[in-house]
Amino acid sequence: MIIGQILKSKARGVMTACPEDSIQEIALRLSSRKIGAIVIVGDSGKVAGIISERDIIRLIAEHGADALKMPASRGMTRDVVSCTKTSTIEEIMETMTHGRFRHLPVIEDDVLVGIVSIGDIVKHHTAEVELEVTAMRGYLATG
Repeated sequence: MIIGQILKSKARGVMTACPEDSIQEIALRLSSRKIGAIVIVGDSGKVAGIISERDIIRLIAEHGADALKMPASRGMTRDVVSCTKTSTIEEIMETMTHGRFRHLPVIEDDVLVGIVSIGDIVKHHTAEVELEVTAMRGYLATG
């Protein structure tokens, strides 16, 4: 299965923020939307970074409550690892495992088209395995 198929089953739109938005604003958006990461988009409309719950925890651990007043640009990951709609689940699982991150922006022609989480990947991978098991049971029952 490819990532484009997963995106079709998800809600439209990607939660984004600006580099100058405060960490507190970002944390409130994460909490209200029940999501784990927000893509930071610059003036050009291109991905400038990504900030996750882990990034916010790290900032607070390092700077205390003052971290909440900092702009997202101070806490975001700038070297964003991304994928495309044609990336496979297997490729994404490997990328997430090796990079130790749980969210990947999906970018096509320098345009942000979605985001996938480890939860999305596990959900769809589990569904694929269940289909294979069902098919195998059917095969064995008729065999």
